[in-house]
Amino acid sequence: MRMTSSLFRSTAVGALGGLLFGFDTVVISGTTGQLTQVFHLTPQSLGLTVSIALWGTVIGCIFAGPIGQRIGGRNALRIMGALYILSAIGCAVAWSWPILMIFRFIGGLGIGGSSVLGPVYIAELAPAKWRGRLVGAFQVNVVLGILFAYISNWWIARLGLGVTEWRWQLGIAVVPALLFFILLYTIPHSSRFLITQNSVEDALSVLRMMGSDDPQQEMAEIQASLRSEHLQKSEPLFQKSLRLPIFLAITIGLFNQFSGINAILYYANDIFAAAGLSRLSTFSQSIYIGLANLVGTTIGMALIDKIGRKLLLLIGAAGTFCCLLSTAIIFNSGTNQGRVVWILVTFICLFSLSQGAVIWVYISEIFPTRVRSKGQSLGGSAHWVSDAFIAALFPVAVAQFSRSAPFYFFAAMTALQFFVVLFIYPETKGATLEQLQARLQG
Repeated sequence: MRMTSSLFRSTAVGALGGLLFGFDTVVISGTTGQLTQVFHLTPQSLGLTVSIALWGTVIGCIFAGPIGQRIGGRNALRIMGALYILSAIGCAVAWSWPILMIFRFIGGLGIGGSSVLGPVYIAELAPAKWRGRLVGAFQVNVVLGILFAYISNWWIARLGLGVTEWRWQLGIAVVPALLFFILLYTIPHSSRFLITQNSVEDALSVLRMMGSDDPQQEMAEIQASLRSEHLQKSEPLFQKSLRLPIFLAITIGLFNQFSGINAILYYANDIFAAAGLSRLSTFSQSIYIGLANLVGTTIGMALIDKIGRKLLLLIGAAGTFCCLLSTAIIFNSGTNQGRVVWILVTFICLFSLSQGAVIWVYISEIFPTRVRSKGQSLGGSAHWVSDAFIAALFPVAVAQFSRSAPFYFFAAMTALQFFVVLFIYPETKGATLEQLQARLQG
């Protein structure tokens, strides 16, 4: 088994969708101040401006899978690339708030679609030996995209572009989006999709390109898997024996967002401004958020198979609780606000090495094979829907209550998560999927 140039290139291009995912999700953080002034936004309309892309993400997640199955992951990713391009250009030239909202929503469709299609495309191409690491490249690119968004916002803010600054910050995403779209024409369909289209010779050719040691044997295994999946399509998810996996998938998605992670990522500049930082400093300090996210994710990926999912979740819940409670107390007292930046940088690092690294792995493990894809959709939906609500309500809560109120809520949720994980969540490290299936079905 070897890493071929075709496998490397295909993985890199598929993972580039993750970079766009991370970039487009967070780039809005640098524009909230100007958008509020230019379009005279209330806290409610600002929250809707940030969250509208997330509602697009939910819809993109729902429909991307069926589209990918029908036309292939590569072609479906081309559609996502076109949506990214259209969104970036539309946001840059938006002449009114409703037009901006439309193009933000379109970008959300691309984010949701690529979040489903990118990892699946890579997984379908990668030989078993490389699959975990190559699919992990998508998550690493999401984190890099978040970091690049903060760096991009800071760099553009230094150019002194005045009232057009927000247009450049949102529009610059067209550069990586165009690159992604063009590169998608240099990679093949996955062998799995080609087999569903009865293109057996093409599928064998792709398997050889990807470095398969025994293309014929691997193709036979894929065909057997497809037949099994066809028989499982009618299997319902909501059944009594799956109560625990369903509970775990929904709660890990909800707790992930009720920690406030994406509210902090989306409104980092506003939070830092409230802590007394100058406008340009809010941009530069946000870069530390992106770096902490990258470092924490790297640590989490290195530890997840060594110390286990449950222990990571417990460490993260305890650590993020302390950070969130400290932030709430500081904002409530109005003293030592300069410490908020470093407390939240610590929070981001602790979150990304625990919940950020665990959530998608955990959801993929807890369901039996016959309903795994449906279970992952359920957990993903809980994650994105709660994300949209938190993003919409954060500025409203600040305006109606106080700057500290959301952080008290987030701290309470991480405290609740600690005890739910401690007493209910099973450890999945070191167990086969079959063993977990027997253990979790009541």
